[in-house]
Amino acid sequence: MSPAYTILNSFEPIALAGMEKVKLMDRMDSKYMFALQTLPELLEACKKYYYVVDINNRRYSSYETVYYDTKDLSLYNNHHSGKLNRYKIRKRTYVESQLNFLEVKFKDNKGRTTKTRVKLKTNVIDDRAREFIEKETPLKISELIPSIKIDYNRITLVHKGLLERITIDVNLQVSRDDFTRKFQNLVIAEVKQNKSTHSEFTKLMRELRVKEGSMSKYCIGISNLVDDVKKNNFKEKNRHITKLNNV
Repeated sequence: MSPAYTILNSFEPIALAGMEKVKLMDRMDSKYMFALQTLPELLEACKKYYYVVDINNRRYSSYETVYYDTKDLSLYNNHHSGKLNRYKIRKRTYVESQLNFLEVKFKDNKGRTTKTRVKLKTNVIDDRAREFIEKETPLKISELIPSIKIDYNRITLVHKGLLERITIDVNLQVSRDDFTRKFQNLVIAEVKQNKSTHSEFTKLMRELRVKEGSMSKYCIGISNLVDDVKKNNFKEKNRHITKLNNV
């Protein structure tokens, strides 16, 4: 990863305060997966069009995320079956700042993603968080249990002219019970826009012959660590992920 970090130091920075206009809690998403070896070339090409988010002189951040699901993994199964109007529920910790949020992601039947969240005072689900879950989803907090833990590092780019944010996730590690799998050569990038429009990043992806389309990190984790779940619809994607991770 060090060549990519070196290139990040040559980007024009943007502070966290400058991110307000591109929070994009209601947005259109496009996702890409590729091997780590492609990242330096991609970042070099992005410098002209994007700032990099810089927090306390650090240009990447560490994330720890715990996903919640029902005992029978109904939220995962909804994604596997392609159901729209579906939810993901997670507790996210920004490691360097030790901020904790409980988040709900909702994907509607038009393919639009909406994210809502509430700040946690501690790393524990409290009464306010329980109320939040029951307001934002059709589920009760009593139905949910921690299903998987996902750790990664994130680089965030902000377009210099458009309402567009790019997240680039590396060093992915998924854990459940005593099992852990690392995807250290896999990169997951996501283009986040108010509406689908021209993007230099998507153009660069085409030039690098990286096709749009990927699976969520949650589904990657569950389908790789849980034996007795449906995963036929993810078979080709998981094969692709394995190939990229082993390049």
